[in-house]
Amino acid sequence: MTDRKAYPSDLTDAEWEILEPLIPAISEEAAHIKYTRREIVNGILYVLRSGCPWRLMPHDLPAWGTVYDYFRQWQRQGVWDQVLEALYKQKRKKQGRDEEPSAAVIDSQSIKTSAVRGPEKGFDMGKRIWGRKRNLLVDTQGDLMEVKVTAASASDLSAGKKLLERLRGRFPRLSLIWGDSHYGGKFLEWVKEQFGWNVQTTRGLTTPSNPKTIKPKPSTKPSKGGFVLEPRRWVVERSIAWITRWRRLCRDHEGLPQTSEAFIKLSASRRMLSYLAPAFPAAMLG
Repeated sequence: MTDRKAYPSDLTDAEWEILEPLIPAISEEAAHIKYTRREIVNGILYVLRSGCPWRLMPHDLPAWGTVYDYFRQWQRQGVWDQVLEALYKQKRKKQGRDEEPSAAVIDSQSIKTSAVRGPEKGFDMGKRIWGRKRNLLVDTQGDLMEVKVTAASASDLSAGKKLLERLRGRFPRLSLIWGDSHYGGKFLEWVKEQFGWNVQTTRGLTTPSNPKTIKPKPSTKPSKGGFVLEPRRWVVERSIAWITRWRRLCRDHEGLPQTSEAFIKLSASRRMLSYLAPAFPAAMLG
């Protein structure tokens, strides 16, 4: 750690001890090493937390060009995917759960984009939003398993297929996925045919084409209107809320959808890292 004053987004010693084995070593061919891997990661986390452009990074952090270059380099090497998978398994193990999930929840979020140019943009007619759509798959605790960013104009059916295609050969225990009514019908049949998994929807009435719809239990209290929690789906809605707490992710500022996905995975990894190495362990709190 350097002598500079720490930022709230910086990794603690305990967090870096967990993360360090997952970050590639700097090339042995490098003639001069000016920045440590930890400081480079701290620079990336600063951009993610603060939402600032790369060029506006503080001068006491590594040069913005160096930080950006490593971020993209590690993205292309699949480092952020490996970090997410490793921390995900560690967290489940710490919770006393099997490292491989048996059930998951799927949902999407349409979000506005900034003026940055890039592909995969469109208009969501239902939500009246021009931008991109974040398609997420999380476990029953809300921890991210996979994400696929598409144009907001993409249907949940097509985007959901693209998301699940990334799961081939992964998560061998997975057998059940919950989602809203958009993931019924043809999507349910496609998932069963391609993966052998069951899809259960949590909204709407049971129909012959979708016999596994979960009906919310009738409430004994009179309805007052407003927001109503739906079975299972509140888990992924909370996960979406966690993502938008990071200022870089309040809006899609990225030129490439792959960069958006990398930042989303990094935000999920950072949250799990805080769980694995809490700043105030229970033992310290008495």
